[in-house]
Amino acid sequence: MKDLEEANRSPERAIRGLVDVMTKLRSPEGCPWDRQQDHHSLRYHAVEEVYELLDAIERQDDQEMIEELGDLLLQVVFHAQVANERGAFDFTRVAEAIVEKLVRRHPHVFGESQVDGIDSVWAQWETIKHQEKEGTDRERASALDGVPAHLPALLKAEKLIKKARKAKLTSPPPPEPNERPQSQAELGERLFALVAWAQEQGWSPEEAMRGETERRKHDWQAEERRRE
Repeated sequence: MKDLEEANRSPERAIRGLVDVMTKLRSPEGCPWDRQQDHHSLRYHAVEEVYELLDAIERQDDQEMIEELGDLLLQVVFHAQVANERGAFDFTRVAEAIVEKLVRRHPHVFGESQVDGIDSVWAQWETIKHQEKEGTDRERASALDGVPAHLPALLKAEKLIKKARKAKLTSPPPPEPNERPQSQAELGERLFALVAWAQEQGWSPEEAMRGETERRKHDWQAEERRRE
């Protein structure tokens, strides 16, 4: 019996089952809450599911990972169903699009391109991505474009600085040698202490970092324009 059940298992069957369940939930005979949702009302649910998945990964809990990955996949299917109902796209198109992109951006695997290490892979990826968006309304005119606006402030700053360095834009001066943390743990201690101190002052570290990140981005984009 178990062998038969295993033989009947397949990604296609499981995905079809999930899509069918979501279609039922959104139908007139479905769930009132599910039927009420739209892309806008759902937008933060995916973020919450990602953080819950991170917790499961950190705990190395496989069973919880199964549950949280399922919750995240549900968000994809949910949005696809809402889009399908308004005639925009469906889950099949979402899956096709990511397959097409992966094949297109890995010519060293699916084509004749040659790469020499991970750095070459990343450089090739960025070149292909730029070519894909060139001339479209999603074209990234600045090397700093493409950092999600809703990232947590510290992660957003980290990604923006990485892009600025790749573009060889002027970096902020490093701290004086005697002020530099000697380990990642020490860096964490200092950041935590700064957060605690900021809270005592009635300041929001998140808002402060977002403000500084936007100021740096503005300055770097001005530097880009001067180079043109």
